[in-house]
Amino acid sequence: MASEGDQQPQSEDRPTKSSILWSGGERAYDPEDLVMATGADPTPERVEKARKLIEKEGPTVIERYLP
Repeated sequence: MASEGDQQPQSEDRPTKSSILWSGGERAYDPEDLVMATGADPTPERVEKARKLIEKEGPTVIERYLP
């Protein structure tokens, strides 16, 4: 009999794309990730603005929002 600690997480317990935030410019990230790093909700307008910022300043732009 398996104990509670031995159980595998159910699919609904796994993180979703919207709950995962990668850190650092060394790894590819989405404009949505940049918006979330600023502490804002990813609206279509903010995501588009973030996409343009990444294009203009490069992938290390996210580092200014991370500790």
